[in-house]
Order: sequence, then structure tokens, then C-alpha cells
Amino acid sequence: MTSASTAQSADQAGPDPTAGAPAEGSSPAPGGGVPGIVRRRLATVEARLDGRSWLATGVVVAIAAILRFVGLSHPPGKIFDEIYYAREGWALVDKGVEWNYQDNGPSYVVHPPLGKWLIGLGEWAFGYSDAEHGISVPGHLMTTAPEFGWRFSAAVVGTLSVLMLVRIGRRMFRSTALGCAAGLLLALDGFHLVLSRTALLDIFLLFFVLATFGALVLDRDARRRRWARALEAGLDPGRPGRVGRPAGGWRSWPWWRLAAGVLFGCACAVKWSALYFLPVFALLVILWEVGVRRSAGARRPWRDTVLDELPWLVLAGVLMVVTYVATWSGWLLGDDGYYRLAERYPNAPLSDTPVIGALHNLVEYHKAAYGFHTGLDDPHKYQSWPWQWLLLGRPVAFYWSGNGPCGAPSCASEVLLLGTPLLWWSFLPALVALAWLGLARRDWRAGAILLVVAAGMLPWFWFALDGRTMFSFYTAPVLPFLVLAVVYVLGAIVTPAGPPGGGTVAPLDAGQDRRLVGGVIAGAYVLLVALCFAYFHPIFVGKLLPYAEWSARMWLDGRWI
Repeated sequence: MTSASTAQSADQAGPDPTAGAPAEGSSPAPGGGVPGIVRRRLATVEARLDGRSWLATGVVVAIAAILRFVGLSHPPGKIFDEIYYAREGWALVDKGVEWNYQDNGPSYVVHPPLGKWLIGLGEWAFGYSDAEHGISVPGHLMTTAPEFGWRFSAAVVGTLSVLMLVRIGRRMFRSTALGCAAGLLLALDGFHLVLSRTALLDIFLLFFVLATFGALVLDRDARRRRWARALEAGLDPGRPGRVGRPAGGWRSWPWWRLAAGVLFGCACAVKWSALYFLPVFALLVILWEVGVRRSAGARRPWRDTVLDELPWLVLAGVLMVVTYVATWSGWLLGDDGYYRLAERYPNAPLSDTPVIGALHNLVEYHKAAYGFHTGLDDPHKYQSWPWQWLLLGRPVAFYWSGNGPCGAPSCASEVLLLGTPLLWWSFLPALVALAWLGLARRDWRAGAILLVVAAGMLPWFWFALDGRTMFSFYTAPVLPFLVLAVVYVLGAIVTPAGPPGGGTVAPLDAGQDRRLVGGVIAGAYVLLVALCFAYFHPIFVGKLLPYAEWSARMWLDGRWI
């Protein structure tokens, strides 16, 4: 049962654009003697392979892919921090560790290797060239312009993140339309587009953080289905002990939660800043488990959650650590990595053994890298503060050139890491509306989005107190959740909320009129974002423009130049 009354239950209230009719892809309600309120509270959305939703998803993903792959080799050469990551990606493929080709020795780096391994995979497939160090290697699959090789993985991951957001949005909002709106807004964001066309680490961080969240949402749905089936089979959750809980067995293991542990380990293996999300992800698992047990009628939902789920959280944490360490395999299995054989530690137990000694040196390496990050306060002309980021107060210029014919006396070609202004300037109002609607409707979706945004943004405000050097691209992993906040509000505009216990809030005709007007407003907003994106597209991809046309796009000329 996934009508508007279902979506507006005490546990799962919020915007449901399919009010008054069964939601696409939703599972049938458990039958029998299970109380209706319990059935509604345990209702989930099944992501069936239905043709309509996947066709719509495919269109959005195709748009994202075209925008990210067409002209991927432009601008030529290494732009912004590609000078580091493209070279380090190839070194990992070539040497197994980051390498300083000028000095012919291991290179000291301060970020884990997974993102660079992924960049190197594209270089392995399509070729790599570095004239400065005399390197020119053909691709194993095909040889293209070298820029395509080191930007390929970012474009793939950027496109896949759009796909994930469509499916996550569809599952959370019970609507293919809203899921596709979320994916389309992300696809048409200049910030996401630039990161998807550049060999930097942040798009990979965004991808794995979003994938972790998606796995946890799938875990939430799987656990609710498990409880619904158990209640349908006659389970009495009010009975004491394990007889009042669903039966165990390996099929009932929280596989998606364990997958989330692996994915989050990958996120940490791209950048350590992923760790800011860890407490919130663990909290969401606990809150969702307590919620499903309370909805089912468990006698002690908090106690049972701690007893039953804590071991699984610990196991997911172990998988996270193992995954993270595994990404350092090139460093651990050889002797060439920086700090790999820096020093033996005779006072440490078993420090001279190959495994313990290597791990001990890896810990020392991490201490040194952590010291670098905490002491990073060198001024940079494109640095910015967290309170500027959502306002587009100081974007980062990745590339600039005034060369080439453009039909005017002076020309400009720039790649500017700038979010699509209309979309980004909607984020703060959307977060305020999301907080109000979430409290009014007691909606798990609003709470989840707000918590993840807080996890990704608030730590940087703390670091700002110490004057740490920061850049706007630190917001990358939060971006999909900011888009979800906007889409949540669009869904609320399209469809009014129902009462917590279910039921009808307005006559059918009034509801249809509301959906029509709301649909026009939401559609107009998405269209305006698309037009805004089209206007700024030339400065997202480095298109050569007459200087006057480039200058016209510098709306905040004191900040964007």
C-alpha cells in the first residue's frame, strides 16, 4: 500500500507526488491480520526493472554522459591540480606507488591512493603522455589524446553518480519524476560537470559517499521488508526475547549495510574528509532500526537495536578498515613507497616482521600526512571560507587562456569551478524549508538529508577558526544531498502532506488542481535551471568566447575573476 496515506504515516511522512494512486514500483501491502497502520509504516518502494522508470532514468543518464564526454580532451594539457593527480595516477600504474620522475624516487603525497588508482585506470586504457619527463605510453584499449585518458574515469564516475541519484531519489520520494528531477539537476550543475571533466579526487569522493548512503537506504528498505514478512507470518513482536524478532539465517544478514562499509572504506581511501560522514551514517542505521522495530510493535526497540545491530555495525567498520588498507596494496607489497622503509622500530612488538613493520610505517606515514593537513594555512588566491561556498562567493579557476580566434579583438577561454547559479542559490532556502517540513511532518527523509549535509559542511566551519586554507570544491560530497533537499521541496509544492495516520486532506478535485499548479512550478524551476546552465556552459568547458561575452557571465565580477 503506497498511496499518499501510506507515505504520510507517522514514520514516513513527506511529499509524495503519487498521492491518491499506487506508487510506481511499490510492493503490495502485507495482508492478513497485520494492522493497517503497521502495514503503512513498514511499506517500502521496490526498485523493479519496470520499463518506464528505467527508460526515464536512461534519458537523464544519457544527457549527463553527453555533457561529460563530448570534448573531454579540451582544454589541452594538465589544468589546475591535474598536474599532480594525473602524474600520480600514472605512477601508480607504472610503479605501484606515487613516483617523482624528476628525482627518480618515491613521491611524498598526503591523500590516499584510490582516487589516483582510478585516474590511472583511464590512463592505462587510453594512454598517458608527459612531455616534461619524456613519458609517452599508448593505451591498452585504444590510444587517444592523453587528456582523455586521465579525465576518463572522472567522467565515468560523474555519470554514474547521476544514475545513482536518480534511483536513490526515486526510492526515497516514491516517484520516478522526482528521482529523474534530482538526477537532471545534478547533471545540469556546472560544479559537478567541471569535476566530472577534470582529473581531481573530489568527484570520486562524491561518488563513494553517495554510494554509501544509497546502500544504507537499500538496507533500510530490506530490513523493513524482513519485518513485514515476519509479521505476515505471525510474529508477535511483543513477546520477550528473540521469539519476538524475525528469524535469523544468512539470508537475513544486512548485506547492504556490509556493502556500505566497503563503499565507505573506498570513500576514505580517496580523501580522509569522508570520515566526517561516519557518525551520521552510523546514527542513521540506528535510528532507522529503532523506527522499524517501534513501527512493528517491539517492546524495547532501543535495547533490541543495540543488542542486534551493534555487531553488524562493528563488522561493517572492520570491512571499512580492511578496504581502506587494501587500497594501499601497492605501497605495502613493495619497498619503493615513500616512508615504506623509512625506519625500523625495535621497541614495537614484531616491528621487524614484513607485515607488522609495513603497517607500522604506514601509521607513521599517516601521522605525517595528518600533520600536513592540520597545518595547511598557506594563502591561495582561490581559497574561500565555508560560509561563501553555497553562495558561490569564490569559485576556483581551473584554466584560463586568451589565445585563439574568436571573431573579436580579445578572447577568453576559461574553466571555472562554478555551480549553476540558480540551482546553488536555491540550496539555502531549500534547507530552511526542508527543516521546517521535516519537523512538521516527522519525515525520515528530511532528517536524513539534513544530517548528511551537516556532516559534510559543519566541520569546515570549525577548521575555519584556525585559518586553514580551504576551497569551494570541499563541498563536492554534499552536493547530491543539497540537490535532494531542493527536490524534496519541489515534491512538497507538487503534493500536500496527509495527516500522520493517513487519510485524505482535501477533495480529489482540489488535490488534482494542487498537483497541476505544483507540477507547473516544479517544471518551470527545472527549465530555468537548464537555461541557466546553458548560459554558463561555455565557462564550464573552456569554450573560446569574445572577451565581452565572457565578462557578461562574471555576475559577481569581484569574486568570480
